Formats: sequence, structure tokens, C-alpha cells
Amino acid sequence: MKRLLQELLTVGLAAGVVLLTQDRPYPWSLWAAITAALLLPLRLRWPWLASLACVPAVAGGLGWAPALVAQYRLGRTEKSIPLQLFWVLSLTVAAVAPVLLTETIPPASLLLALAFAFGLAAAPTALGALVTTRRDLTQSLYETRRARASELQAQETSARAAERARIAREIHDAVGHHATLIAVESAALAATATDPSVRETALRLRSLAKESLSEMRAALGLLNSDTTYPSLSELVDRARVAGVSVTLSETGDASLPPAISRALFRVVQEALTNVTKHAPGAAVTVTVDRAAPVRVSVVNGPGTLPPSDERGGAGLHGLSERVRLAGGTLTTSYRPDGGFTVSAVLPPGKSKVDAQDSTFGGGGTAPTDA
Repeated sequence: MKRLLQELLTVGLAAGVVLLTQDRPYPWSLWAAITAALLLPLRLRWPWLASLACVPAVAGGLGWAPALVAQYRLGRTEKSIPLQLFWVLSLTVAAVAPVLLTETIPPASLLLALAFAFGLAAAPTALGALVTTRRDLTQSLYETRRARASELQAQETSARAAERARIAREIHDAVGHHATLIAVESAALAATATDPSVRETALRLRSLAKESLSEMRAALGLLNSDTTYPSLSELVDRARVAGVSVTLSETGDASLPPAISRALFRVVQEALTNVTKHAPGAAVTVTVDRAAPVRVSVVNGPGTLPPSDERGGAGLHGLSERVRLAGGTLTTSYRPDGGFTVSAVLPPGKSKVDAQDSTFGGGGTAPTDA
């Protein structure tokens, strides 16, 4: 509707200017100009056709109003400068030729008439071309800015990835060096110790050091294959060897996606680590239901021995993020008897972490207050 009203206004103004002109050099001048005004909507699809209709109107002396509109549209749409110049010269010749054929004018007046007609035809054409050029330049500038922003974003992403890789390498070199030393010295201690319990403890420390190094490499993306890790039963057995009284209850199907299994393992591991540090001597109950959705709960009573002097870290915060990435929720709460509860609900299906992502060695290992 807006377009229709605009066209009606354009045609009406052009025709109105023609009708208000009193000087009509030729009998056909009025009809040629009115026809050119009525054909102006053709410029939207065929600008050259509208300009062609204006040639006889300009020759009649009354067609400059529709010609200005047609030439502006021609300048907006026509990219070829020779074609623009052709139609400008056509209108110029059409305006001057009838005068040359019917009157005798001095050369100076002829040059002035040619310049006036040429300027009158060229001005709207140049204005239309200028508007189109400005629009194209604005669009090009916008595209350039968008490409520059994308390039900067890609550079920032690349820089962050490079920095993460550098930090991962430094962590691997530093922690890996110490873990390797622990494994080597534990092996040496096991080889030289005469006490069976000392030898068993040294071998267990060596195994834990090697496993920690493997998990760290997997977490930092330094291994191509998934790391194998103990079952919950083995994890609980290790806690029992360390002096924790743990009761494990598992129900439901044992097959779970790797990401869910890792998250489940880390929930139990982090909870047992907190118990050994902050509630030593407490009885712990681990309950796992592998049905949909997967539920795990680790409940400990109050500690009976003095807690460790080591301050808590951000283990539960990291564990909460790990569970969230797996598509689940983690809740923690203090019990009235002074104990603590860590529970999580995990989806049985596809998580937000892909099955190939190495998340096994990540944030859940850091300690925190429990």
C-alpha cells in the first residue's frame, strides 16, 4: 500500500507539473508529456523504457518533470556509465533538435541551450548514481567491520586456546615430574623394604601416582584414548584401606554413558576425599541407583578424629560444574548430627559433554570443605 501511494504521488506530481505549464510549443507536446508521466511506474522494472518514453516528451518541451524522475531511477539502477551517458545525451539531443529544426539561433545561444539541457538530464542521473554508490560503500564498510570483528574474535579464540595449551603443558610438566618421582621412589621403597606392609603401601602409592598421572594427561587432553579408571567397588576398597568405614549399595543397570560414569565416579571420589580430610573416623554410606535418572548419595556422620589441618579448596564447586555439564544437578547439605550429605541426579542418556571428551581428570579432584 505504501509503495502504491508513493507511485500515485510521483505520477500525480509529474502530471500536475505538465498540466500547469501554459506554454505548449507543439500540439502533441501535452499528450507526449502526460504519456511519459503515466508510464513512470515502468522505471521500477525497466528504467530504460521510462527514459525512452520521456524522449518525445522532452522533444515537445513539456517532458522534463517525468524525465527527471526517470533519469534518477536510471542512475540508481544502471551500473554502466556509458549507458547512463547515452540516455543523458539522448534527452539532450531531443530537447535541442526541435529548436534547431524550427529556429535559427546564434552559436553562443546554441551552446548555452546544449549545456542547460545536458545539465538538466545529467543532474538526476548523477544524483541517483551517487546515492547508489553511497549505499554500496556503506554496505561494504559494514561487511568490512563485520569481517574484522570475526577476525578479532577468531584471534582471541586462538589466543585463548594457545594459552590453555601452554598452561596444560606447564601443569603436566610440573605435576607429572613430581608424580613420576613419587612412582619411582615408591617402587624403589617396595624393592628394598623388608616389612610386607611397607612394601604393600609403597606399591599402592606407586599405583596411585601412575593412575593420577594418567588421569591428569587425559584431563589435559594429552592422551588420545579414554582413560580406564577403577570401579566404585575398587574406589570404596581403597577408602577402606585408608581407614574409612564405607558401606556401598548399588542397584540398577551397570551400563552408563562414559560421561555419566565419570561424573558418578567423581561424585563418590570427591565425597570420600572430603570425609578423610574433614571428618576422619566417620561412617560413610554410598548409595547408587543406576535407573533413570541415575542417583548417587554419599552420607557421612560426624567425625570421631581430629580433622586435617589442610584448608578446603574448590572441589565441590568444580564437582558441581562437572555434574552440570553432564546434564545433572548436585546438592550438598549438613546433617543435624554434624554429618554431611552429597547427592547428585544424573541423566541416563546423552549429556552436555560428548562421550569422547576427556573429563575424567578435571575439577572434581580439588578438595573442599565438607
